[in-house]
Amino acid sequence: MAVSGARPLVSWACDAERVRGRLVPEREMPPRSPFRRDCDRIIHSTAFRRLKHKTQVFVFNEGDHYRTRLTHTLEVVQVARSIARALGLDEDLAEALALAHDLGHPPFAHAGERALDACMAGQGGFDHNAQSLRVVTRIERRYAQFDGLNLTWETVEGIAKHNGPLTDREGRGIGRYLGGLPHAIEVYSAQQDLELWSHASAEAQVAAISDDIAYDVHDLDDGLRAHMFTLDDLAGLPLVGEALGEVRGLYPGLGVARTVNEVLRRVITRLIEDVVAEGTSRAEAAGVASAQDVRALDHPVIAFSDAMRQKEKALKAFLFSRMYRHERVERVMVEAKGVLRDLFGHFIAHPKDMPPSWHDDLDQLDDQRLARRVTDYIAGMTDRYALDQHARFFDLTPDLR
Repeated sequence: MAVSGARPLVSWACDAERVRGRLVPEREMPPRSPFRRDCDRIIHSTAFRRLKHKTQVFVFNEGDHYRTRLTHTLEVVQVARSIARALGLDEDLAEALALAHDLGHPPFAHAGERALDACMAGQGGFDHNAQSLRVVTRIERRYAQFDGLNLTWETVEGIAKHNGPLTDREGRGIGRYLGGLPHAIEVYSAQQDLELWSHASAEAQVAAISDDIAYDVHDLDDGLRAHMFTLDDLAGLPLVGEALGEVRGLYPGLGVARTVNEVLRRVITRLIEDVVAEGTSRAEAAGVASAQDVRALDHPVIAFSDAMRQKEKALKAFLFSRMYRHERVERVMVEAKGVLRDLFGHFIAHPKDMPPSWHDDLDQLDDQRLARRVTDYIAGMTDRYALDQHARFFDLTPDLR
């Protein structure tokens, strides 16, 4: 199925003219739609700028051409807008959710998340999706009237549950949240009902699957660049191997760099086309006629087809074994986790070593609130800043190379 240009919004898209509002009421500012304003607020946030120096897979000093959290986010945005446009969904809402999806990621990728989660064991843990919600509803302080960015209900909802429902209808956690909801989501839900028992909008689902598509493809590119595997190693993989055979057949003797680009271009196109076709089919089969109909379904409307899901699963398994668990990556991330654990312990013992902007009411904080304050501070750090802070307070700081 070809992905074409813009089309009128389908009935099951979110309607920017009928948003559920913001936690703090504001006058809207045409011609920008509420969702466009959300995009702009996220782009201008401090947390968004910091993504430039946060690890995707390879730390910053491994080289200039590897993805960072920021370049990954921009690639997710591009994929999300392409899918939303082809399906007739609101592109600005899909973009806002793609822009925001990793704002809560700590330094050093998922290793940093695991380190902070261990530090916060017994105090609500740490979850980067929940931290993204905390960033946009509390931590960012740019406006006179409110903390956070005061985003629309639809954007906040999508940040909280773009991966699916978090609770049953009685409010009990489900899936990964059987043990309870993350602290940030519990706190915010007491202020504004995000209907955590339901799916998010189709635009939020688009942002979620675009994240998978983007990192599947760019991690292949980065893994090849890092010589963790070769093009020939990909020949047996479904989807990727098929594209590789096609490129080699069309362009015999083509150089490696161009071959990689041609292969990955085909892979990302086929993944996007599959999502568009499957989303169209699911929406028609379910008879959805509104965004609320999408939320009420017992399954996502945006997904890969069964055949493509198996191919994408094989690709993820390859990347997991050959890249994410590669000795080079694992060794650096073990050291990175140690950096964050050290920083957490230090700032718990010496909270006034944090910058003055983090000192509000320090003397009145109980242990749990202090731990959350320290976690917010560390989670917002870039890789380089975390290493600089570690070098201030400890004699030996790893090179992470």
